[in-house]
Amino acid sequence: MSTTSTEFPTDRTAIVTGAGGLRGIGRHVARRIAREGWSLALVDIDAQAVQEFAAELDDQLDQSVIGIGLDVTDQDAVRAAFSKIDDELPPVLALINLAGISCSDEFMELTPEIWDRVMAVNAKGSFLMMQQAAQRMIDHGLGGRIVNTASLTAYDGGGTFSKTAYAAAKAAVLGLTRGGARELGKHKITVNAIVPGPIDTDIMGGTLTDDRKASMSAGIPLQRVGQPAEVAGLINYLISDEAGYTNGASYAIDGGKHMF
Repeated sequence: MSTTSTEFPTDRTAIVTGAGGLRGIGRHVARRIAREGWSLALVDIDAQAVQEFAAELDDQLDQSVIGIGLDVTDQDAVRAAFSKIDDELPPVLALINLAGISCSDEFMELTPEIWDRVMAVNAKGSFLMMQQAAQRMIDHGLGGRIVNTASLTAYDGGGTFSKTAYAAAKAAVLGLTRGGARELGKHKITVNAIVPGPIDTDIMGGTLTDDRKASMSAGIPLQRVGQPAEVAGLINYLISDEAGYTNGASYAIDGGKHMF
């Protein structure tokens, strides 16, 4: 039985999904963890956006960065993306699942097609990416870090921009995280989840005005919405060497709106 934490090699790769959005968390995460020396595989369904961002970072950094257009719900495409990463980058030691879509449809307006798409992108996509990443972490024997993205809607059922389908999908992500943490721990792989509250990104329904920020801040002890860079800081810790004994945890990042 291992009694020490894993110290990752200098040459290592982190995969970040959902990294193409101009105002998403993914770009902040990529920039933050790049400062720690990670090579990056950036993934997004918007191939042009993520490849342009990857090229920009690659010009700025000493380590390698590639961008891959990918629908994370397509198993064959996910496998092909990982093959490309294997060929072009150092060993995969971290996966950050940020790809997701919200859903504001009322419960009685939901169709099976909408339900399936929301569940597919948020839950199935995270599972498919996890499975491929974990296989590589097991094969190289160095362990690894997986971070999934849930939401406070998994606990409170949703609000203005994210209702039942999104809440159900993010609750599934929490179960996926805990199951993965339990089964993959023997391979020195940690699996944790971030649970964001209101964060100033486009997934909240577009650019937030001052009035909307004030409304969304009601009931938050810090009296403001969160910033993507703050989420990136938490993720940076969760994929670090120091987080080797943090496993199966769900980290709320919501200014204290929900305390549990």
